Amino acid sequence: MFETDITFYFTAIPAVLIYGISKGGLGGALGTIAIPLMTMTTAPARAAAILLPILLVMDVIAIACHHRHACWHQLRQMLPGALAGIALAAIFMKVVSPALLAGAVGVLCVLFAIQFYCHFQPAADKAASTARATFWSMISGISSTLIHAGGGPASIYLLPLKLPKETLIATMAVFFGVVNLVKLIPYWLMEQLNSANLATATLLMPLALLGVWLGVKFLNRASHRLIYQICHFSLLLSGLKLIVDSMN
Repeated sequence: MFETDITFYFTAIPAVLIYGISKGGLGGALGTIAIPLMTMTTAPARAAAILLPILLVMDVIAIACHHRHACWHQLRQMLPGALAGIALAAIFMKVVSPALLAGAVGVLCVLFAIQFYCHFQPAADKAASTARATFWSMISGISSTLIHAGGGPASIYLLPLKLPKETLIATMAVFFGVVNLVKLIPYWLMEQLNSANLATATLLMPLALLGVWLGVKFLNRASHRLIYQICHFSLLLSGLKLIVDSMN
C-alpha cells in the first residue's frame, strides 16, 4: 500500500520534480536537496528507498536523451572508484554516520564552488588525473549510496575539465545510471525495497518523467556558460544544505 499521509506529498512532489529537472539538465547536482526535503515528512532511510526506483527511471530517460555525447574515457576512469565506494558504503552502512559524511561532502562542495567564483581552476592535466578520478568517484559512490548525494563529489572532478555542456551532462547521466543500478544491491539487503515503498515510488513516477523532460528542454536552450554557472551555484546550495543537515 502506498503512503496515505497527505503531508508526505507536500515534500515528496517538489523533491521528485527538482531531482528530475536536475537529472535532465544539470547533471544531478541540485538533486542533493531532494532527500533533506523529503525527510521533513518521513524517515531518511525510507525517503532514500522511495527515491531510488524513481532515480533509475530518470536515469533511463536521461541516458536515452544524452548518451551520444558521453565521454566514455572519463567513465572508464570514474566507474571503478564509484563501484568501490558503493561496496564500502554497503559494508559500513551501519557504522558510518550519514550526518558526518553529509557534513564532509558539504564542506568540499562549498569550497569547490567558492574556488570557481574566485576564478581559480586547477591545471587541466591535474584535473583529469586517474588518481583524482578514482578518489572523487569513490566519494561519490559512498555518499550516493548513503544519502543520494553523489553529484557533488562527481562534479568536483568533472567540472574543472571544462567539457562541453552536452558532454558534461551526458557523462553524469551515464555515470549515475550505473551507480544507481548497483545501489539496488545494498538497498535490497537492507530490506528497504519493500512493497509499500515501491508502491509509493510508482505513484510519484510520472513527476520524474515530467522533471527530466523539463531539464532536457532547459539544457537545449541554455548557454554553455549559464549551465556551468547554475551547476556551481547548485553545488554551493547543496553543500550548504548538507552542512546544515549534518549539524541537526
